[in-house]
Amino acid sequence: MLRAIGPRPADIFLEIGPGRAALTRLLVAAAAHVIAVEIDRDLAAGLRSDSPPGLTVLEGDFLSFTADGLRDVLAAARIPAATPLRVAGNLPYNVASPILFKLLDLRSGGLPLVDATVMLQREVAARLLAPPGTRDYGVLSILVQHQAHVAHRLALPPGAFRPVPKVASTLVRLDFHLPEPTPLSSPTFTALTKAIFTRRRKTLANALSAFKLTEKLTARDALRAAGIDGARRPETLTIVELVQLSDAFARAVL
Repeated sequence: MLRAIGPRPADIFLEIGPGRAALTRLLVAAAAHVIAVEIDRDLAAGLRSDSPPGLTVLEGDFLSFTADGLRDVLAAARIPAATPLRVAGNLPYNVASPILFKLLDLRSGGLPLVDATVMLQREVAARLLAPPGTRDYGVLSILVQHQAHVAHRLALPPGAFRPVPKVASTLVRLDFHLPEPTPLSSPTFTALTKAIFTRRRKTLANALSAFKLTEKLTARDALRAAGIDGARRPETLTIVELVQLSDAFARAVL
């Protein structure tokens, strides 16, 4: 996992879920600084009691942290706010998707995250990597791929962990970039994507009934403006097409 992450001497890391510090200690030895966020009070206390130079331990739920709060942590560690941040961690599998969305939120809040190498349940990784037209393609695939290049790094069986879980795991690398293409309204793009995938087995003409902005522009007119066939299903749309459809609705409320 460390080789897949590829830490460099000047790197600053944000580690999610350090646990008993198996990865943390290797990162601290290889990078300039590690900010480790641990939700378990006892594990966080253990990390602090044996904290080497170059390690900052934050106790709390990663999902509760804000970009401003993390900037304050960087300032306290005398790390300039514009310093690129790399992310690593074995994500808690029950909240992996919310954590991935949180990383996107932190970037939109101005936190300079450049990449994330994270361990996920195999099924979640499959959704991250899924192309259009496949069973696993959905909201997670679209919203993450819109802002990051996602690559498979390692596949690990349950026996690679102690205690042994009931699921297989996959290590993926996210290299963040500006949204491609940039929508006229990011909230509209996100809301549209979430709405139509609540009815992913319906045609687009029907699935769009779940989207509130059809009150401003009918599904038929929006599809015509975007040049998309309403008989298609949501999972067949590329990110470019979703942005085109989103922009049709965004123009209707400008």
